[in-house]
Amino acid sequence: MASRTTVTNLTSFILILVAFSLFYKHPSFSLFSLNMSQDTPKSVHDFTVKDIRGNEVPLSSYKGKVVLIVNVASKCGLTESNYKELNILYQKYKDQDFEILAFPCNQFLWQEPGTNEEIQETVCTRFKAEFPIFDKVDVNGNNAAPLYKYLKSEKSGFISEGIKWNFTKFLVNKEGKVIARYGPRTPPLEFEKDIQNLLSSSS
Repeated sequence: MASRTTVTNLTSFILILVAFSLFYKHPSFSLFSLNMSQDTPKSVHDFTVKDIRGNEVPLSSYKGKVVLIVNVASKCGLTESNYKELNILYQKYKDQDFEILAFPCNQFLWQEPGTNEEIQETVCTRFKAEFPIFDKVDVNGNNAAPLYKYLKSEKSGFISEGIKWNFTKFLVNKEGKVIARYGPRTPPLEFEKDIQNLLSSSS
């Protein structure tokens, strides 16, 4: 009996040492994380976000569609050209199960300073965008939206995973998997073929 108790105590001690070591090397690790793997997002469809009016939108509603997710700003040097080409893509493919989800962000030189109401007015009147606009979010840092943390973890950028600037774009397939990431200076029409390929896919 004594030997069995000794073995049990030794096993517990070893487990504590392992847990401590993991926590020391990876502070975000906890014993609870061992039981939370089933809660880890598997696709974009696992997230719920807020639209620009504050309504909750489950991204599972976009199952079966090819989606382009982009962080937008109204006062950026890239704004005019990106909205122009995004509008072209949307008009061309919106009836073929293609959607664009725009997330305003004010993290890059404060180029999206307005309220949600002001942003929606600008987007709809000045840039003539018809695709959905969502609640203003952070895309970097501790307060980054969970969706953006997931997008960055799936497709890292050049050198680091952080979003470099306005109009970084993520292309998502019909199953909600992140297929590609395009930098701010990549014109939307430049990867039109990638969109066509995903739309024609039976998966």
